[in-house]
Amino acid sequence: MGRKKELPFLEKVLITDIGAEGNALARVDNLVVFVPMLIPGDIVDIKVIRKRKKYLEGRVVKFHQYSPDRIEPRCIHFGICGGCKWQHLPYNLQLKYKEKQVRDNLIRIGKIDIPEINPIIGSSGIFLYRNKLEYTFSDKRWLTKEEVASGAKFEKEDALGFHIPGLFDKVLDIEECHLQPDPSNSIRNAVRQYSLENNLQFFDLREQKGFLRNIVIRNSLDGKVMVIVVFFHDDFEKRNGLLDFIASEFPQVNSLMYVINSKKNDSLNDQEPILYKGEDHLVEEMDGLKFRIGPKSFYQTNTRQALELYRIVRDFAELTGKEIVYDLYSGTGTIANYISALAGKVIGIEYVDEAVKDAIINSEINGISNTHFFAGDMKDILSEAFFASNGKPDVIITDPPRAGMHEDVIKIIANASPDRIVYVSCNPSTQSRDIQLLSDDYNVERVQPVDMFPHTHHVENVVLLKRRDH
Repeated sequence: MGRKKELPFLEKVLITDIGAEGNALARVDNLVVFVPMLIPGDIVDIKVIRKRKKYLEGRVVKFHQYSPDRIEPRCIHFGICGGCKWQHLPYNLQLKYKEKQVRDNLIRIGKIDIPEINPIIGSSGIFLYRNKLEYTFSDKRWLTKEEVASGAKFEKEDALGFHIPGLFDKVLDIEECHLQPDPSNSIRNAVRQYSLENNLQFFDLREQKGFLRNIVIRNSLDGKVMVIVVFFHDDFEKRNGLLDFIASEFPQVNSLMYVINSKKNDSLNDQEPILYKGEDHLVEEMDGLKFRIGPKSFYQTNTRQALELYRIVRDFAELTGKEIVYDLYSGTGTIANYISALAGKVIGIEYVDEAVKDAIINSEINGISNTHFFAGDMKDILSEAFFASNGKPDVIITDPPRAGMHEDVIKIIANASPDRIVYVSCNPSTQSRDIQLLSDDYNVERVQPVDMFPHTHHVENVVLLKRRDH
């Protein structure tokens, strides 16, 4: 067996840009080097950890000079926690690199002919903007470098917090998080303290055993709070003890629920939340419309910015009141209901049956009668028979998951020949790929990036496509 070739060590490298997945990049000997957690202007020594044909991946060993743009992160967990990796980058520069990501994907990678991109719309709040967070209980707390170096023995390794990226069974114990308004931090910390004092067993993710599994905290703009505690198995006394503690300590919790999840994964889609106290849902208001949010409902996690996003979608759709609009991947019907007053009829299609039920309720509570929702796989539902029954679309609004649209769905859309397609995406890379497949029949007319998640590299992008006159 030959000796494994040693990977290079790069000295005094200047970081010049930010690229894929929010990683910083430099160029050394005609090769691109990707390194996480840096910003342009940093000068560092890099240990290469992976060599590819066209690029290298590395980690920082030493700083020689910090970028003049670097700012002090607010969070004490910065650099360890997997979220908010851009807290050291001023917000105006975060927006600059997100806009660049959209441009690069559409023009440089996708080779798509586009008009001038509208300036990105920043979030009005860059902290405390989330309306939902999920924390994990684990008996395998992630130890910091300082704790490991100390050589001390830690009796308790219980944690309540976020997963360490790439390590499914390690959880960082979170003391503070600046993403969700109070009482989110207070609830998490109080629940941890109560659980430790009462010897409630934190979950062992590797061995799949324990009692406490997850806690989900949701809130609405009017200050209502929902808490869902997920247990691995039921224990009447322990379960009720914890839930009663939450109810007494936090009277502002309007909806207290629990789930018994004995599966091997954390997904709650196939689980039944049980109401313990209060209401079984929250209500969010948006431009006069009310939206019911249940324990499993999908709702954009940045509520204020979601309103900006939906206003753009409505504007791009250019509705006159007569159109048949198809809203694909319609979720709980937020977009469908939001644009319904300006359309003749709106057809929403969504894979998750429970979301469709929420969408129908959302139409009912707002007195909307021109929406119709269907559950199932997009490529199976969209057929000539379906179009014959419901009418061919004049406008299609599509908001697919990060993976983008299935090629069969793109072909169906092209064959349906709507005048306009409004494509909302949380992944400009797959959006670019899908637009390319529609480019024989459609021109890109408008592009509007929107920042939904400050301090991350993620960016939402809305594109208006118009059918070419052949």
